[in-house]
Amino acid sequence: MKKTRTFARALLATGLLALGLSGPGAAQDLPGKGITVQPIKSSVAEELFQSLLVSRALEKLGYTVKPAQETEYATGHLALANGDATFLANHWDPLHAAFFQNAGGEAKIWRNSTYVTQSLQGYLIDKKTADAHHITNIEQLRDPKIAQLFDTNGDGKADLTGCNPGWGCELAIEHHLDAYQLRSNITHNQGSYAALMADTMARYRQGKPILYYTWTPYWISNVLRPGKDVVFLEVPFSAQKGDASKTSTRMANGRDYGFVVNVQRIVANQQFVQQNPAAAKLFAVMQLPVGDINAQNQRMHGGENQEQDVERHVDGWIKAHQKTFDSWIAQALAAGKNQAK
Repeated sequence: MKKTRTFARALLATGLLALGLSGPGAAQDLPGKGITVQPIKSSVAEELFQSLLVSRALEKLGYTVKPAQETEYATGHLALANGDATFLANHWDPLHAAFFQNAGGEAKIWRNSTYVTQSLQGYLIDKKTADAHHITNIEQLRDPKIAQLFDTNGDGKADLTGCNPGWGCELAIEHHLDAYQLRSNITHNQGSYAALMADTMARYRQGKPILYYTWTPYWISNVLRPGKDVVFLEVPFSAQKGDASKTSTRMANGRDYGFVVNVQRIVANQQFVQQNPAAAKLFAVMQLPVGDINAQNQRMHGGENQEQDVERHVDGWIKAHQKTFDSWIAQALAAGKNQAK
């Protein structure tokens, strides 16, 4: 009987170790035990993948994570500052810097993370038209004959598939139209970006010229491949809102697409982060390659676009990168233990 009890205790201990716990009551030692987290995300469906990955990691730390609430970026930053939301996994820096500052800045919102690097934005046209007319710079659309190549409705102006109101990029585009003296030659079409891009891609398949704004990571660049199907247009000079002399958009390779290369950061309510060092450490160490997001976004474009599909994609990514994921959790747990001492 004594051997049986000893074996049972050993079996229990082995099971707890397999779960990453250290003994009876260890579940209560998880730093997120009893704490509820409210994620938020934008209306961009393709950002759910990044958000769910953060949620999965928080759940491993014991947090109860609610489904993400959808909001636009400006409103979302205010929700974080006010404590109505816990984290947003897709803060573009510097694109969303104004939203961050207007919501109270560092006093209210934590953003000491580098979740996704090398996030590009820019204007692109189809390569066939670029090669045929030697178009390399958006400034060339000041020529009405060049602009008319991209006219889709017969008004004589180029039609640019642009950025949804509230995303932040629409402000940069509007500034560019004035700075590059393109206002009279280009119409900035806004609305549902997905619907506008569907029309743009239909025109491309018909062999017609296209002009659009996009960003990476996003599935568009997996379908319309820069350098092969489409080309980035450069801009004549850096033109950022505010003091442009202090913000160059020129990249290290000398090219200038008009937008600073962004870092996507996890941002969170400052009070939550101060009270939850394990979560803060998790947010700080998580990093996701642009290529992995592009590939997942392409699967969504291919029809796997329901939430259960994205959850499956997240589970698959974790399984394929288990050592990386486990290292995030381990570092976060260590931070939580250090705080408890």
